[in-house]
Amino acid sequence: YKWEEYIPLVEFSYNNTYHASLNMAPFEALYGRKCRTPVSWDNIEDREVIGPEILMEMEQQVKLIREHLKEAEDRQKSYNDLKRVDRKFELREKVFLR
Repeated sequence: YKWEEYIPLVEFSYNNTYHASLNMAPFEALYGRKCRTPVSWDNIEDREVIGPEILMEMEQQVKLIREHLKEAEDRQKSYNDLKRVDRKFELREKVFLR
């Protein structure tokens, strides 16, 4: 087998795996529902969303995603702030920048 043959499976796995920053999988964030795999095709529920209802659902989904990303950003900031050291420098003092 060639590694390129596995790309679709890797992509499917990535898009359907829970992401802590989103609090959901990217597929669910994009489409507003969990992905149905062949294992779950036997219990398909048909759902129709028409007109402005789909826009409202998408707006709610975007709002939820933004909230989750903000929570993740705040969490990462708090972790970074734990290691942060407030430094003071004198005028004309030489400093090393990375």
